[in-house]
Amino acid sequence: MKNLLQTRILFPVCFLIAAAGCRTEGDFYTLEDYTTVPKADVHVHLETDRHLFAEKAKADGFRLINVALEYTDGWNDVYRKFAYGKLQEKEYPDRLANVTAFAVSDWDSPDWEEKVISWLESCFEQGALGVKVWKNIGMVSRDSAGNLIQIDDARFYPIFEYLQKRGKTLMGHLAEPKNCWLPLEEMSTNNDRNYYGRHPEYHMYLQPEMPSHEELIRRRDNMLEKHPNLRFVGAHMGSLEYDVDGLARTLDRFPNMAVDLAARMGQVFYQTAADRDKVRNFFIQYQDRLLYATDLSDNGSRTKEALHAAMDAAWKRDWEFFVTDNRMESDLINEPFQGLHLPKEVVDKVFYHNAVKWFGMED
Repeated sequence: MKNLLQTRILFPVCFLIAAAGCRTEGDFYTLEDYTTVPKADVHVHLETDRHLFAEKAKADGFRLINVALEYTDGWNDVYRKFAYGKLQEKEYPDRLANVTAFAVSDWDSPDWEEKVISWLESCFEQGALGVKVWKNIGMVSRDSAGNLIQIDDARFYPIFEYLQKRGKTLMGHLAEPKNCWLPLEEMSTNNDRNYYGRHPEYHMYLQPEMPSHEELIRRRDNMLEKHPNLRFVGAHMGSLEYDVDGLARTLDRFPNMAVDLAARMGQVFYQTAADRDKVRNFFIQYQDRLLYATDLSDNGSRTKEALHAAMDAAWKRDWEFFVTDNRMESDLINEPFQGLHLPKEVVDKVFYHNAVKWFGMED
């Protein structure tokens, strides 16, 4: 009787374990499926009137979200970048959508909030899916008293409440990768090492008087706590790219938060080289909260051949990483790593369905 009872208890457990290991090759994509599977890159920057980027995206089965931002020229940046995006969308309406932005260059103006909301309303009437805030908030832009403008400042709250009521997505590039606060030689990825070597103005290790990574993340989280119903996509893995365990805890804490992978595949590869099973399990467990993105751009300066080669290099590398278990190498890191070989349903979500869900793209 005891043996029969043990058998009855163990059978369902053994069945589940066996079923998990019984996937066939038909449950996974291959390299050859690349152009036939619907995909989305939710974070690109197009500042040109040529359409070479969208042409290749169409050929490769990608939809695009073009992202505007305030860079160094305040509202002029925002207007120009959104206008380029609309030009691209007009030519490829079934291939490209836009996320707009706003500026804080006139932060101390008494009608700043009203100006922002009026601008955003005009963008949403033109089909914009959401709005991006950039790392200048917290790291660059200051008020008239010289204080850094922070994302948890109460002046932002009417804007976030407006976005929530409109059902629009806030995309936030807030803080930087953890490597930004390390010396170049201690950074985990070559792409970060190269970027901060070229842009010392953003290298926080050289500016110890600036906020820490922890403070910027804390302020971001303060904002999310105060707006729990705001749909939020943390650009660049929510600046928690260095630790999928820490990112998992944040996603658990904020159920209306997802993250894109833009320009952080080096950190994904780095962690995969150290513990592939952990990274693979993370992508499977949080398959509904992760959006494929690259941060690729076109400002019209590269030849068609150079632009398309750069797009191929990123898109096909990442497809291979997610759909195969190939041994791979990348110039982003110094160690070899193995592809995650994710099931089709996970790949479909990360590469496409989550873009529809989190940005309200038309399917």
